[in-house]
Amino acid sequence: MHQDLDGSAGRSADLPEDPLVTGIHDRWDGQGLPGQPWPFMAIASVGRLYQLIKKALDGELEKSGLSRTGFFVLTTLALTSEGRARLSTLGRLLMLHPTSVKLTVDQLEADGLVSRSRHPRDRRATLVLITPSGRDLAGRVNVALESPDGPLGRLAGLHRPLFESLQPARLAAGDLEI
Repeated sequence: MHQDLDGSAGRSADLPEDPLVTGIHDRWDGQGLPGQPWPFMAIASVGRLYQLIKKALDGELEKSGLSRTGFFVLTTLALTSEGRARLSTLGRLLMLHPTSVKLTVDQLEADGLVSRSRHPRDRRATLVLITPSGRDLAGRVNVALESPDGPLGRLAGLHRPLFESLQPARLAAGDLEI
C-alpha cells in the first residue's frame, strides 16, 4: 500500500509504495529543512512524470518520423476550424520561439504534412495548412498514444483525470493566454 507524506495509508491499495514520498517523509524534518515539502514534492512529481511521458511519446514519434514539436504543430493545426494557422499563432499556442516554429514547419512541409500560403488579408503573415497526410499522421499518433497497448498504456484511464487534476494548478500559475 502506498503512503501519504504523513505516513497514513493512501487512497489506492493497488499503488506501490512510492520511494520519493517515503524518502521525503523520512528526511524532511530530520534534515532541518524549513517549510513544508509540498512545493518540492509537486515540482518533483510533475518533472518525473514529464520525463516518463516524454520518453514514451518520443518513442512513438520516432516510429512516425515526427519530432515532438512537429506532433504538437500537426495536432494544433488539426484542431483549428479550417486546419490552418499563422506561424505566429502556432508559436503563441505552443509557447515556442518563432524560429523553432519556422524550422519545424520547414521539415513538416518537406515531408508533405503541411503547406504554406500567404495570408489573404495580411501579406506579412504566413499561414500553415495541415495536409490530409499530416491530419492522418496526427490521428494515427494520437490513437497510438491512447491505446492500452501503446507507449502510454500504463496511463490508460488516467488521461482525463490527470488533465483535470493539473488544470487548476496550470490556470492558477497564469496559463490563461493563448
